[in-house]
Amino acid sequence: MEKIKTVILAGGQGTRLKEETEFKPKPMVQVGGYPILWHILKIYSHFGFRDFIICLGYKGDIIKDYFINYEYMSNDVTVSLGQTNGIQIHSQDKGLANCNITLANTGLNNMTGSRTKQVEKYVDSDLFFLTYGDGLSKIDLKALLEFHRSHGKLATVSGVYPPSRFGELVEENNQVVNFFEKPQTHSGCINGGFFVFNKGVFDYLSVDESCILEYGPMEQLVKDKQLMVFKNNDFWQCMDTQRDMNYLNDLWNSGNPPWRVWE
Repeated sequence: MEKIKTVILAGGQGTRLKEETEFKPKPMVQVGGYPILWHILKIYSHFGFRDFIICLGYKGDIIKDYFINYEYMSNDVTVSLGQTNGIQIHSQDKGLANCNITLANTGLNNMTGSRTKQVEKYVDSDLFFLTYGDGLSKIDLKALLEFHRSHGKLATVSGVYPPSRFGELVEENNQVVNFFEKPQTHSGCINGGFFVFNKGVFDYLSVDESCILEYGPMEQLVKDKQLMVFKNNDFWQCMDTQRDMNYLNDLWNSGNPPWRVWE
C-alpha cells in the first residue's frame, strides 16, 4: 500500500461545544466510548492509509498523552515490579494497529493554514490527505484519491450536502468556481472537510498564525483553477454542538453507524 500522509487539524478550541471542550480538546470528545479522533483514524486506516500527522493546539497534551499511553490503556497488561521493562501488553485492541502518528505542536491560537504549513517538514509523500478533527463520513478514500489524480490539479475537496451553515462550493463540471465559507444566502454543495492536496499547496500557505486555509489560500486556488470537488452523497456529519455529539452517539448506539466501514 502506497504511503500517503494524512494531516489532521486538531488544534481548535471548539467553543460551540464548551460543555465538553472546557476540559478536553474537541477531537477527544467521545462517540461510542472512543474519541472522535479515533473514529477518523479508523476510517483512514481501513483504506490502508496509516501514516498520520496531527496538528495540536488547544489542550494538545491530552491528545499526546492518549496516544503515548494508547497500548497500555487499550489492552490488558501484566506488570512485573522490580524488573527492567517489566510490563507485558496482552494485545486485544487491534483498532489502530500499525499506525504511525506524528504529534506536532502548531500553536495555541494558530489558524488552519498556519497549522498545515508548519507540518510541511513531515510530509514526505507527493500527495497528502487533510481533514478536520471533528467530522465523520462514509467516504471512499481510494475513490477520492483516484479522482484527485485523474484531474491533475493541486487540490481536491469533498463536497457534501447538509445545511448551509458550512462553507459552500460552487462548481461547474467538478471544477470549483467559487468557495464561500459559511454562506448566508447560498445553497448547494459544501466543504465536507476530506481533502487531497499536492505538495504544491504549501506554496499557498504561511506559518503566520492568522493564515486560514479556508479563506485566502482556498480563494487563490479557485482563482488559479486548481481546486476540484469530489462529490460525496453518502453520510457526513461534523460535531460542532452538543446536539451533534448526541446525534453521533445515538447513531453509534444503534449498532450500525454509517461511518463505521471497518470490521
